[in-house]
Amino acid sequence: MTSSPVPHIHPGEILREEFLLPLKLSPGALARKLLVPRTRIERIVTERSPITIDTALRLAKYFKTTPQFWMNMQTSYDLQCAKDELESELAAIEAAA
Repeated sequence: MTSSPVPHIHPGEILREEFLLPLKLSPGALARKLLVPRTRIERIVTERSPITIDTALRLAKYFKTTPQFWMNMQTSYDLQCAKDELESELAAIEAAA
């Protein structure tokens, strides 16, 4: 029996499912509140763009979270994806004695 890898969770999924949907807030409406282009939020919630520091600061202010909350999710996602991409190269590296 083989186990399938757990899919990595993009921060845009969290933004969409845990913040926008419960508040019945569209990406465009959030973008207006954050004073950013609508496409920025649309790309994040469709998991095509990362959350930048600028966006993390704005999301934190609006949702009363911290910028670290958003950046930690993004960093974790980026690390998981990079680890998958570099798996064979990382396996070939011998740890220091």
